[in-house]
Amino acid sequence: MKIYTARGDAGQTDLLGERVGKGDPRIDLLGELDETTSAIGVARAHVTDDPTRERLIQVQRDLYQMMAELAFTDETRPDRFRFPADRLTWLETETDAISATVELPREFVLPGDTIPGAHLDLARTVARRAERVAVLLFADGKVSNPEILKYLNRLSSLLFILAREQDLRVTGTARLAKNADHG
Repeated sequence: MKIYTARGDAGQTDLLGERVGKGDPRIDLLGELDETTSAIGVARAHVTDDPTRERLIQVQRDLYQMMAELAFTDETRPDRFRFPADRLTWLETETDAISATVELPREFVLPGDTIPGAHLDLARTVARRAERVAVLLFADGKVSNPEILKYLNRLSSLLFILAREQDLRVTGTARLAKNADHG
């Protein structure tokens, strides 16, 4: 069985309900979300505890649900593919629970103290890029569900606090920047 179709060889691809160019901004957002879930997967492969792994799996499933919504045109999307508001509540609850256990320093944190923390920080930056693309598409009316924007905005906070938790779990500390000019 072949896993390729060759239908995209001329630079076109399918949204569910419309054939579009691969340079379409909606396809770009789908790619950004795909990269985000892949970056989270790399982080998940390195984290040191099962609760963090489970949280990251839930986030990856949420991103896939978002991608499913965005793969449809608004006219053809069944209601069951709309990203729900309760996932934002879950994300906030998880972020708050972890934040209650990690004391953040007042200085900037330098990513890279631990492998899992560094991967989570990288995943955070990838998620932020996906958020920026989603914001632009929302402003253009090509993303209609505000829950997607809210979730992506909060996701970077979860990934940040998980990175700090992993740094603390592995080393017992986090490396801090002394000041903005690195002096």
